[in-house]
Amino acid sequence: MLTPPEDSRTIPLTVLSAGGHGKRSSVTCRYRCGDACGHDVPNTSSNPYFGDVVAQVMSRRGALRAAAVVGITGGALAALGSTAAADEVATQGGRPGHGPGHGNGPGKPDRPIPGTDYESVQPNTQDAIVVPEGYEHNVVIRWGDPVLEGAPEFDFENQTAAAQERQFGYNCDFAGLIPLDGAGRRNLLVVNHEYSTEPFMFRGYDEANPTEEQVKIAWAAHGLSVVLAERDTRKGGLSTRRSRFNRRITATTEFEVRGPAAGSDLLKTSADPTGTRVLGTLNNCAGSVTPWGTVLSGEENFNQYFGNADQITDPDQSAKLARYGMSGGASERLWERFDPRFDIAQELNETHRFGWVVEIDPHDPDSTPIKHTALGRFKHEGAAVRVAEDGRVVAYSGDDERFDYIYKFVSKNRMKKGESKHARRHNMTLLDEGTLYVARFTGDSPVEEIDGSGTLPADGEFGGTGEWIPLAEGDKSFVPGMTAEEVYIYTRLAGDVVGATKMDRPEDIEPNPVTGSVYAALTNNTNRGTEGAAAADEANPRNTNKHGHVLEWTERHNDATATRFTWKLLLVCGDPESPDTYFAGFDKSQVSPITSPDNVAFDTHGNLWVSTDSTGALGINDGLYSVPVQGADRGHLKLFLTVPAGGETCGPVITEDLVTVCVQHPGEVDGASIEEPASNWPDRGDSQPRPSVVSVWRVGRNGRVGRIGE
Repeated sequence: MLTPPEDSRTIPLTVLSAGGHGKRSSVTCRYRCGDACGHDVPNTSSNPYFGDVVAQVMSRRGALRAAAVVGITGGALAALGSTAAADEVATQGGRPGHGPGHGNGPGKPDRPIPGTDYESVQPNTQDAIVVPEGYEHNVVIRWGDPVLEGAPEFDFENQTAAAQERQFGYNCDFAGLIPLDGAGRRNLLVVNHEYSTEPFMFRGYDEANPTEEQVKIAWAAHGLSVVLAERDTRKGGLSTRRSRFNRRITATTEFEVRGPAAGSDLLKTSADPTGTRVLGTLNNCAGSVTPWGTVLSGEENFNQYFGNADQITDPDQSAKLARYGMSGGASERLWERFDPRFDIAQELNETHRFGWVVEIDPHDPDSTPIKHTALGRFKHEGAAVRVAEDGRVVAYSGDDERFDYIYKFVSKNRMKKGESKHARRHNMTLLDEGTLYVARFTGDSPVEEIDGSGTLPADGEFGGTGEWIPLAEGDKSFVPGMTAEEVYIYTRLAGDVVGATKMDRPEDIEPNPVTGSVYAALTNNTNRGTEGAAAADEANPRNTNKHGHVLEWTERHNDATATRFTWKLLLVCGDPESPDTYFAGFDKSQVSPITSPDNVAFDTHGNLWVSTDSTGALGINDGLYSVPVQGADRGHLKLFLTVPAGGETCGPVITEDLVTVCVQHPGEVDGASIEEPASNWPDRGDSQPRPSVVSVWRVGRNGRVGRIGE
């Protein structure tokens, strides 16, 4: 086995400040996102403000035509008439920060904070799951484990597409746990399978000449799995069972297209002249469980699966493809050799049929999954739903790309309470109609105080106000020069036009169930402030940002449907000893190091939990962290668990007495191979690494399950 750097060691915090510990595996970069960071940034817009755009339209197209556009976009102009006042709403919990090295309190709370009372795990590079003292864990399900009746046991050396269609898919990311009973003993576990890493899946894989069977196995390894998971409420842990609910959704499962762009000419293909039926879902990243018991999943780096963009000769079409990261010749996996829908030269519109939020009903294994066009098309990390006081639902989503945007959708109709079939049918239509917005953030500090170094401004924190800019509602566009269907299908371009704020890879977004504030993970952006790229601003305060940050905002009057909000940065990540890090003003000598926040979740106490997708910038394994967001311990970040070498911590679920995480791409380390694996987790011996779901619990009194962090 290839030994990872400093294998099986914990790493003293003093080592972290040295830097230069490498980066994410090149294989991971290629197969997960098409090596997005190795290509030019797709967003080359200068993001003029809205009034400038209207003036340009009037000049270019003439006063009469522009007047019509302004008439259509009147709602947007009204919304942009003034900036949000700094005192409109205060962020929930916590007091202003005090700068590096000056915490809110003595570094330890007067009493343990419920949900976070555990001894922090030390940063390490072990090829293992590492949990706090007093906790245990188990592997719930692994790549290739049987899901459906008739599925064979996994055989790495003898894989088939027919078997994989009935087995747990590859690289698990989001996980949702939906209780089927009041005690939470029986649950539906719903898991995304983001991408396939063929060189680690098939012995002797030829990247230039994949076989048709290998391609079909990869199609089957994508998508989602639904499996019954039973909790041992006495001894702890989850285990899976065969059941009528179990299901596999793959790259060839039929989906229904819904919402305002359904049936658009831009969605029609030779295989689907109606523009309402799509085969498959790809690169499913984060997601959420809706209040009505379904699961939302975001299609993220879909662009990498399509080849031959260089054969498109129309400059306008080429520019639109490039804005979504599609250029050049053959794709990485060469799927276009085996299905023309992945050949842009043959089926350009097929690219428009991915990049959506999808919804599945895990309670009905025969139901047709949905692609929601009203939430816009971009690289959705996921979508998280919050119910407003008036019953409308709000879905937040980040576009995971350097310099791209944060969005929200507000439904037209209101949610029906209850679990009746009528209520469920109604609630599953809520994401079909509503208003799509994009965010603009304004800092409240003088511009000269945000110099890209990460130094706090004079007021002791990064913060300001923001506004939600409307893009489209039904068949009405608020974006000059774009029809509504163009806004939904080319949402990135709409964000460019209205001057949305370019963010540092906005990923998972979650509302806090206790305070109502909303939190977003911004993973990193090493291009920030480089030549020709946007420089630091208060919402993205570091140039060459390799560690990322966590953003917090509160809507005006804590109304999820509001178009104004105030915001702060909760965390500016990295080595706590570095002056450019910030932990909500908490004493930095008491916090754990963290880099590249990816997924966020909450426990029942309202504590934030953050999982990481490390670039290797701190030379430590990825992990799951907890951090209170209120009171004297606001910002007290603690490392709860770490995942094996080369792996990524994904999709955390936090309950009162159970934590689950997905371990994605274990062993994907530069220099590793099937012949020389960098990990043999979870099966040990001389086995190949397998992406898996893990559950963690606390061993309480008398050996029975205790509460997490208490």
